[in-house]
Amino acid sequence: MSREEFLDFVFDGLELPHLERKALVDLDEVRPVRAGVSKEGVPARINIVRSMREAQARRIAMRAPIRRALREATQALDEEERKDPVLRNPARIAELKAEIERLERRLKAVPFIDTYDLRYNNLIDQPQPSSKAVMFCVMDVSGSMTQAHKDIAKRFFLLLYLFLERNYEKVELVFVRHHTAAKEVDEEEFFYSRETGGTIVSSALTMVDEIIESRYPPGQWNLYVAQASDGDNWDDDSITCRELLVERLMPRLQYFTYVEITPHAHQALWEEYERVEAEYAERFAMRQIVDAGDIYPVFRELFKRRIAST
Repeated sequence: MSREEFLDFVFDGLELPHLERKALVDLDEVRPVRAGVSKEGVPARINIVRSMREAQARRIAMRAPIRRALREATQALDEEERKDPVLRNPARIAELKAEIERLERRLKAVPFIDTYDLRYNNLIDQPQPSSKAVMFCVMDVSGSMTQAHKDIAKRFFLLLYLFLERNYEKVELVFVRHHTAAKEVDEEEFFYSRETGGTIVSSALTMVDEIIESRYPPGQWNLYVAQASDGDNWDDDSITCRELLVERLMPRLQYFTYVEITPHAHQALWEEYERVEAEYAERFAMRQIVDAGDIYPVFRELFKRRIAST
């Protein structure tokens, strides 16, 4: 089995929930659309109907004065030939016959279609709504997160990273680590830094909110958050987390997923998040991971393809 086939198998049936087409954000995301006709273009875009209509209008316009002159000359010839032979003017008759022949040649010389008649379908590039998304990866690196807990969190986010890279071309990732303070970091620091400290989870949620405000307008981006923690939090900060989610983040997010890495009973953070889940059942999901064997089943449960409602 090749790497591509393996990844196809691993991520089969998974998707980013509630991904929507958003407002115009990428001018390079365009499709050609019809925009009337033009007098210039390539042969493949010739509008036959319009070209024939233009040709017919031109033929009518060019032939009308010739036909009128031909009709007048024919009428004059007929009148001249009906005269008494004594009164006929042979020179005049010859002149009229020559004029009639000249006019008939002019009529035949009018082309059926001319390059001037050609019309082409005009195509313009129209910006399209974008399916661009941003995934915020939020990881707890506080002192209560043992090395084993951090390794599980990193494996979960690595799986998420591979999934997004494999299945979506226009997804940005924002990495946020936190203990008592949150920090936006690059990919390498997110996975390999050994920084640690106390725990204030709301610092990370506040940072996510600030980044959305400054860089990712909800009208233009699909917003996702994946958070991993052991559930240990400072004093009443869990209440602050719930308030941030309900008042600031959830109204703008497509989906929020929380994994709690602990074999022990849940603490205040989980209980507050349960209240959020009750209010945003379709767009908020939380699962517990006890050991490394739970990572893939939990990941599949969080990102399984939803059946579209009719």
